Amino acid sequence: MTKILLIGYGNPGRLDDGLGPALAEAVAQLNLPGLTVDSDYQLTVEDAAAVAEHDLVIFADASINGEEPFFYREIFPKGGLSFSSHSVEPEAVLAMAADLFGAATRGYALGIRGYLFDEFGERLSERARGNLASALDFLIPLLKKRLSEPCQHPSIL
Repeated sequence: MTKILLIGYGNPGRLDDGLGPALAEAVAQLNLPGLTVDSDYQLTVEDAAAVAEHDLVIFADASINGEEPFFYREIFPKGGLSFSSHSVEPEAVLAMAADLFGAATRGYALGIRGYLFDEFGERLSERARGNLASALDFLIPLLKKRLSEPCQHPSIL
């Protein structure tokens, strides 16, 4: 069966920046077999090891000026890695998984449109909550379908 990793990242203490962790929390409650859910403030180099153990990875984050209500697209390992100790881009995590562990994990970015980022508070704006609901309505059936199929064509998620 297909093994999928969902990483929701962002800072829940910065309003809509918490959209990634909020999505991860909602999906984790489903306890879907074959799905690993992780949540953190940011991506790190250590995430490459977890990515390498899966067929597919979905990086879920808030989007400051992306499409509404969300975007979902395939991403690819990016060479010429550059990162700091503070954050790593999803494409760099994929590249490290491939370079360090020989992984052929397919990657997808799910960016949920947020609106309020400049204040502190552990809540989502009303519009962001609506976008989160739309992203969940899209993602949950997709995950259930993909997790129930044998791992033959990981690029179709």
